[in-house]
Amino acid sequence: MFQYKTRGTCATQIDLEIENGVITACAFHDGCKGNTQGLAKMVIGRSADEVKESLRGIQCRGGTSCPDQLAKAIEAYEARQA
Repeated sequence: MFQYKTRGTCATQIDLEIENGVITACAFHDGCKGNTQGLAKMVIGRSADEVKESLRGIQCRGGTSCPDQLAKAIEAYEARQA
């Protein structure tokens, strides 16, 4: 499980697993529980590239958001695999 430390959000970490380009596991630590659980559940089974493109740049406060941080987590995961 890849662990991504978030920056600028209430959520502090995202646990992420991607297999064959598809998100197979996603969990947020801290943050708005209902929102982060819902977001995590919605992305499981979807293309990591599609999710990354859809969520990149969404803002909440401080120039980022939990969805934007998930896009950054996917990028970091992919960079680690290269």
